[in-house]
Amino acid sequence: MLKDFKALRDRVQSGAPKTVAVACAHDAHTLEAVLHAAAEGILRYILVGRKDDIIRIGHELGHTISEETIIDADTDEDCARIAVGLIRDGKADFLQKGYMQTATILKAVVNKQTGIGTGGIISHTAIIEIPGYHKLLGVADGGMIPHPDLEQKKGILRNAVEAFRALGYDRPLVAAVCAAETVSPKIQETVDAAALKEAALAGEFGSCAVEGPISLDLAMDKASCEIKHYDSPVSGNTDILLVPYMAVGNIFVKGLLLFGGTRMVGVVTGAKCPIALNSRSASFEEKYYSLMACAAICQ
Repeated sequence: MLKDFKALRDRVQSGAPKTVAVACAHDAHTLEAVLHAAAEGILRYILVGRKDDIIRIGHELGHTISEETIIDADTDEDCARIAVGLIRDGKADFLQKGYMQTATILKAVVNKQTGIGTGGIISHTAIIEIPGYHKLLGVADGGMIPHPDLEQKKGILRNAVEAFRALGYDRPLVAAVCAAETVSPKIQETVDAAALKEAALAGEFGSCAVEGPISLDLAMDKASCEIKHYDSPVSGNTDILLVPYMAVGNIFVKGLLLFGGTRMVGVVTGAKCPIALNSRSASFEEKYYSLMACAAICQ
């Protein structure tokens, strides 16, 4: 169990350094995060982007960047293609999106001829540190698949579970959250949640426990479980919230970020490597800990 982002960083620091390929590295917050982690001996890097800008920004941040670590590229499309190629050729362990549109790097990732897709679902998992909750919490998928059907939810769940296993969770606890904890044929997400639980019991996702449908209070709060006489290994101890639709995860996490003192990292999984995928406006801290999450998943 990882209590907080410090524990995540400590886990990465205990392993061998991984190499990140940064697409469109000519961005101050991205470079600050990468260079800081490299200075700590946690990561190595290959920077893909406008060489002169990368060197200039590095100097402004107090770092001298060797030209040997830079691949000069001008357009977003070229940066994405080259960075993905570094993964495919075994020269880097994971990707970091710099100052570019998410769609651009994902298009390069899923390219059937030159990409690093695996043929399965590629999905987003937010890993959040919530004041008052006793460990880091995953939320999937709040960033990529707007209205997943049951098969897509299975892929999202599988990706999140595999990521958490890589983070050291032998048996991730997953809550397929809905508005209530009872199945209603009129509410499709409750039907899907029950089907996901059955699939997990049949061993479809490997070592994990899936509860669903389950309401958010029962997934997160032991006191609510006691009041409602609800018993499950997941209740009050959830590792991963599987949300029914992208909007639910997006609004839930952003609400916590804005009003709950929460911190977040974003990781995309389902390709041949994890991808640190943050908003172009994300802070240094968010990008730094996203790097930590990807490096830990690669270990």
